[in-house]
Amino acid sequence: MSRTAIAPTGVEKTFHPDQIIVSKTDRQGRLTYVNDLFVEISGYPESDLIGKPHNVIRHPDMPRSVFWLLWDRIVSGQEIFAYVMNLSADGSHYWVLAHVTPTFDTSANIVGYHSNRRTADATALSAITALYQRLVAEERRHSNAREAVEAGCRLLEQVLAEAGLSYDEYVWSLNNATVVAA
Repeated sequence: MSRTAIAPTGVEKTFHPDQIIVSKTDRQGRLTYVNDLFVEISGYPESDLIGKPHNVIRHPDMPRSVFWLLWDRIVSGQEIFAYVMNLSADGSHYWVLAHVTPTFDTSANIVGYHSNRRTADATALSAITALYQRLVAEERRHSNAREAVEAGCRLLEQVLAEAGLSYDEYVWSLNNATVVAA
């Protein structure tokens, strides 16, 4: 089940707005639980998912800088809401609004992460797609992965600063139909 072997087809999958994709991981991001909808939408059998890195469903057109922001938040004990495009086993993709939170033990140590994902609003996707395309283009200008992420993060910070918003405020502005241009 190699993520790099799957070529995106451009076909988009959707799921019902009342449904929620759920997954849990350990601290390293390896899947420890996936619900039936995760299995259905991803196109992988549960047995091929458990123990694998969550990024097995990462779409190549997702900015690395967004994942850097996500991981920066959750490893520091904070939650994040983020738009994410995932890649299914058949090459189709699906957009989600992900809510990712750390999971704590009784001593307040992070033991893993939990993510609930809902369908993404079409109006929000128009704006987030434009931003993500800019970030990916900037990242691809750099051959070194670290430099690519840093460049993407700088551009994301610049766009958000110009809009006078944090990433969270930007995400919620999209959900509230007051879309801010990327």
